[in-house]
Amino acid sequence: MRHVIAIDQGTTGSTVLVLDEKLDIRGRGYREFRQIYPQPGWVEHDPEDIWASVMDALGQAMKGIEPSSIAAIGITNQRETAVIWERATGKAAHNAIVWQDRRTADTCAELKASGKEEQVKQLTGLTIDPYFSGTKVSWMLHNVPGMATAARDGSLAFGTVDSYLLWRLTGGRVHATDVTNASRTLLFDIEELEWSDELCEMLGVPRALLPDVVPSSGTCGMTKGVPGLPDGVPIAGLAGDQQSALFGQACFAPGDAKCTYGTGAFILMNTGDSPVQSRSGLLTTVAWKLSTGELRYALEGSAFIAGAAVQWLRDGLGLITKASEIEELARSVPDSGGVIVVPAFAGLGAPHWRPEARASITGITRGTTKAHLARAVLEGIALQNVDILRAMERDAGRPLTTLKVDGGAAANDLLMQFQSDVLGVEIARPELVESTALGAAFLAGLGTGVWKDQKAIESTWREQRRFKPTQDRECVNEHLERWDAAVEKA
Repeated sequence: MRHVIAIDQGTTGSTVLVLDEKLDIRGRGYREFRQIYPQPGWVEHDPEDIWASVMDALGQAMKGIEPSSIAAIGITNQRETAVIWERATGKAAHNAIVWQDRRTADTCAELKASGKEEQVKQLTGLTIDPYFSGTKVSWMLHNVPGMATAARDGSLAFGTVDSYLLWRLTGGRVHATDVTNASRTLLFDIEELEWSDELCEMLGVPRALLPDVVPSSGTCGMTKGVPGLPDGVPIAGLAGDQQSALFGQACFAPGDAKCTYGTGAFILMNTGDSPVQSRSGLLTTVAWKLSTGELRYALEGSAFIAGAAVQWLRDGLGLITKASEIEELARSVPDSGGVIVVPAFAGLGAPHWRPEARASITGITRGTTKAHLARAVLEGIALQNVDILRAMERDAGRPLTTLKVDGGAAANDLLMQFQSDVLGVEIARPELVESTALGAAFLAGLGTGVWKDQKAIESTWREQRRFKPTQDRECVNEHLERWDAAVEKA
């Protein structure tokens, strides 16, 4: 029996799954790591903490697994987080700057004011925003003493987290990223599928700093010196977490869409083999490229806060002691009592792109209870997605019929039912909601022949439950009007 390892390196922790050829999970490990907040709006990770969490989770997952049975490794990762390290030692030159970090907001505003936004959108499919890693790299080059010189002379390496893990897993032999992660940097031409000299010059990023760009599926390196694994295991899958989830949800046909409910909510729709430029504030991104040459693009909309809003109720307000309690609390009232929560704790993402926006609560009365607030938080998570998916339908020129869901909050039945109601479409939840890790495993297994083709993968996707709209549309429309008014004030 051959096994595939999926490394899912996320914002707050690292998960490692070991799957067999039948897609049964044979081993699982998870380890959180610390979040670093140097000042308001700044979020960092120590790359050594990330590496240690992956190794710890790998050790847990490999218990009882014969190391020689590992046929391939796939990596999926928090995408826009930027890491720069020394090529000679592998030591980080600065803490990783996390995708949530907003320190480059002024830089982004200056680039927009100088008229760069349309050029950037045409080349990258992205908007100019602190979310993406390019301005984070530029910030480090300008603010860390000696870094700019070292970057120009080739002694430093930049990468998103996949690239950093690949470097470590191969003993420093491979400096590469895949097309999906490259497409999130503001430095990559998504039609030519190569780094853009224009964009590198615009952000002051030397080409010597950048990794090679490889397909999402296919061997790009071999393990070397990894505790618990033999040398020579192919690393054959690389993809940013949301593209990996799209693949893991078997969204192989144009029009197929998924939403991952994690720290944020991330919606992607497969648009086929050519990029669709958004007219509605969405992102155009590379969905995957296989070693066979198959190339797919996607439209994407991201809400920066989803599960993090539930964590705020738990940690910030103390209304619940664990995240899983929110559904029972929210169900104790028939509705939110007119309360609307706009969870813009880190600004508003697509399709609004208002980094200055802040979270708000409206509609509070003397009769408002913590149950109403809990329900309004869940509703706010779902209502953000309505804005994104309506924009996606306009850009793609096709109506959404079914939305596949995954991630931790997808297990919340109340949230999923409300999501179906306000969208007016069916919600399909798979048996295995860890689609992000599953996508990494699929990509690695395809790249090494563990699975023959996508049909073999598609046949393994199994639905656990389907949610259908039940609410009266007039009531839904009234709710949406209150939401739109609250967003305007946020």
